[in-house]
Amino acid sequence: MSHEDPQSSARSWLVWGIAVAVYGLAVFHRSSLAVAGLVATERFDIGASQLAAFTMLQLLVYAGMQVPVGLLVDRYGSRTVLCAGALILATAQAGFAFADSYPLALLARTFVGMGDAMTFICVLRLVPSWFPARRVPLVSQLTGTIGQLGAIAAAVPMTWALGHLGWSRAYLTAALVGPVLIVLLLLFVHDVPGQRNLRGTALEPREVGRSLKASWYQPGTRLGFWIHFSTPFSSHLMGLLWGFPFLVTSEGLSDTLAGTLLSVTVVAALAAGPVMGIIAGRFPWYRSTVALTMIAVIASVWAVVLLWPGAAPLPVLLLLMCVVGIGGPTSMIGFDVGRTSNPPARMASASGIINQGGFVAALLVIVLVGWILDWRTPGASTSYTPEAFHWAMSVQYLFWGLGAVQIWRHRRDVRRRTTREQVASGSSMVADL
Repeated sequence: MSHEDPQSSARSWLVWGIAVAVYGLAVFHRSSLAVAGLVATERFDIGASQLAAFTMLQLLVYAGMQVPVGLLVDRYGSRTVLCAGALILATAQAGFAFADSYPLALLARTFVGMGDAMTFICVLRLVPSWFPARRVPLVSQLTGTIGQLGAIAAAVPMTWALGHLGWSRAYLTAALVGPVLIVLLLLFVHDVPGQRNLRGTALEPREVGRSLKASWYQPGTRLGFWIHFSTPFSSHLMGLLWGFPFLVTSEGLSDTLAGTLLSVTVVAALAAGPVMGIIAGRFPWYRSTVALTMIAVIASVWAVVLLWPGAAPLPVLLLLMCVVGIGGPTSMIGFDVGRTSNPPARMASASGIINQGGFVAALLVIVLVGWILDWRTPGASTSYTPEAFHWAMSVQYLFWGLGAVQIWRHRRDVRRRTTREQVASGSSMVADL
């Protein structure tokens, strides 16, 4: 395969496919606690706040590692960092399988978050190396949406595995997939066509600081951050921890139906991903408008569910799962904004900054939901009422409001900067946001 035309070969799709499989496995491990929440409360004798701490710690580690991982990818390449991430994930999930106390389980989930953090940015960095510029928005969207197949495997199949294999064997089986993917990474994945490992320039600490500062002060990076902050956290809230208890306890669904509905969010994301990729590629000046529109849609459908007298009908819950799922592909617009706003040498570190947005929001929302549930539930009981869940889920509106204001603010900065640059260059192009 020639370096000039990597897209002409199936090798591009093979490299990307293996990398996406690692990301999908990370999503599985990240989401595997969602359907095990009720089992975990019994296994470790914990309440809602302690259960939320699993996901809180995991997301805290994930979000905190985004910038360091971006710098590692810029320095050592995607292949090396992906292999390290897959190894950490497999080891951590095996530890979680045999954890017999709450502190050990917390430690294992900490390392799950660490390994998870070392996957997505790596795949995004591979895409422009193996595909032409016109395909990058679409393939980037496919990366996010196809990777979410891991969440489907963490819903219905993991529910079955926990019921039939038990806690330890279910999680250990999942951990054993990691070594298989590491072998495939070592055999087939190269950082760029014709070069197995692409190493960047070693940066002194002072240069690292300057690079990160330059990325953050680029208005497009900040806009991408707030787009990613505002659009996917509801999907994380439902898929990572509170969706299953909410649907079973508050909406009265069976375990199987609740798991199936959670899978619908991933199906919706898979369907919407290519559409969002096409929009971002063909109509870049509408990217922030699409994000603001989706925030309004998600918030509106949640309002219908939360204000419905009694349990919401199944069609309404199905609609909720669909729009929540579409929030994931919408958040990928943030990475596309960052890609077109930063030079290639800063792309991974800028992506790390942007990727922090959605997971910081998810972390805060998940923790607040746990606190509100405990506050609205008498004593130390974990028998949460529909009213308690409605109070807790309403906290999302604080984050949608903040995100929408910040998107509106920073897109004006980007447009002003773009206009100045176009005037200086004599270009008559429309501002890209």
